[in-house]
Amino acid sequence: MTLLSATRTLVAGPPSRALRYLPASALVLDLSIVTLSALFAAWGRRRFDFYKTPADDASALAAVGFVVGIAWLALIALRGGYRDDLFGAGTEEYKRVVNASLLTAGLLGVGCYLAKYPLSRGYYQLLFAVGIPALVVGRFALRRAIQHARKQGKLQFRVVISGLPSHVDEVATALARESWLGYNVVGALTPRDDHRVHTDLGIPVIGECEEVTSVVKDHSVDVIFFASGALTSSTELRRIAWDLEQHDVQVVVAPRVTDVSGERVRIRPVGGLPLMHIDAPRSIDAIRWGKRLFDVTGALILLVLFSPLFLLTALQIKLADGGPVFFRQTRTGRDGAEFACLKFRSMVPDAEDRLHELRAALGHQRMLFKMKDDPRVTRPGRWLRRYSLDELPQLINVLRGEMSLVGPRPPLPSEVAQYASDVHRRLRVRPGMTGLWQVSGRSDLSWQEAVRLDLYYVDNWSILQDLNILAKTVGAVLRSRGAY
Repeated sequence: MTLLSATRTLVAGPPSRALRYLPASALVLDLSIVTLSALFAAWGRRRFDFYKTPADDASALAAVGFVVGIAWLALIALRGGYRDDLFGAGTEEYKRVVNASLLTAGLLGVGCYLAKYPLSRGYYQLLFAVGIPALVVGRFALRRAIQHARKQGKLQFRVVISGLPSHVDEVATALARESWLGYNVVGALTPRDDHRVHTDLGIPVIGECEEVTSVVKDHSVDVIFFASGALTSSTELRRIAWDLEQHDVQVVVAPRVTDVSGERVRIRPVGGLPLMHIDAPRSIDAIRWGKRLFDVTGALILLVLFSPLFLLTALQIKLADGGPVFFRQTRTGRDGAEFACLKFRSMVPDAEDRLHELRAALGHQRMLFKMKDDPRVTRPGRWLRRYSLDELPQLINVLRGEMSLVGPRPPLPSEVAQYASDVHRRLRVRPGMTGLWQVSGRSDLSWQEAVRLDLYYVDNWSILQDLNILAKTVGAVLRSRGAY
């Protein structure tokens, strides 16, 4: 189904009613977790008897648990933990839940001290030591369920984008790429002098930029995005916000800033003007000692863990055709330095010589050559490539300092020779055994999309992102998605 046909169907359909039940679902989940945490704290207090004090009266602990539970949930609500625009993405949801929980713990401790109420210390510590992490885990599970439902076409926000057609398509492309956000573009509003029926991406034009209020009413819009060209003056957005005040509509301004992580963006209002400050790219941080220490430690641990698998794999490769166990290929590393990238050999010994024949036979002109059912792949090589086990020897490259555990894909020198100027930025950091492109589709991705993801990684590096990519790599490998 094309984007155009999908959006036309959605314009005619009703908005997702299930969205209104998300705050209630989160409240029920939090209530269950707080209740179970209180029961566990009461049981643990009697079971472990941390401070060797007389046993507390069960009815007294039940009363305290009831009051604390109500106050806890009330503070989460007051801190905005049940806002309907909070679920599904970002860290704000977790921050509000944790901050409200810490505030509850602080107020309870101070209140008991001032009132001289003899609340069990063991109960107090267990309640929050278990309850706070459990709330975060519960919200995480709820988020994963929401994201899964959105990938299945449920819990969708009906979105209209206002602006110049080219900028509308730019925003729509970013929203379509992140389907788990649940933003379903149902139409576009373009300037009055634009008379097209739909944008180049196929989004139907359902009105003019000046008709925001009427379009929101007629099409039951959940979110209105303002892209470049949507507003003619600084006061127009304020007036539109006034007009939409009585409608349950989110207003989002989409600046022409893409592929910048939220950690690098700060909003500072100056004289009523919200200014966006963007921190410098973090490619320098990705080559400092902290990441290098992480790489060396991780590589040593993995080499020890996988040493039996190394021996088994080497034996199978040798028995299959008697050829060499390892395949060494010249790749380009940081700052253009070439190195011998190690892999378990998964192809016939003369695979490189037959590459030109395959390219010619298939008429392949792209940078990356990947084909399903490659005739050069050996019998043990098929399962090695399926689960990416052929790349395990690159742990040795990591120890040598030629590669990193996480980073852009190590390119061939012939690929680097064809790089455009912007693509050379991939070489600012060490190439990685895994990276954003691997956990986002691997060989199923186009060259342009793989480059975009690598450049995003270089500019927005963080150790948390590395850990997240490593965790996702396990799932990507087990699913064998895009591996051939």
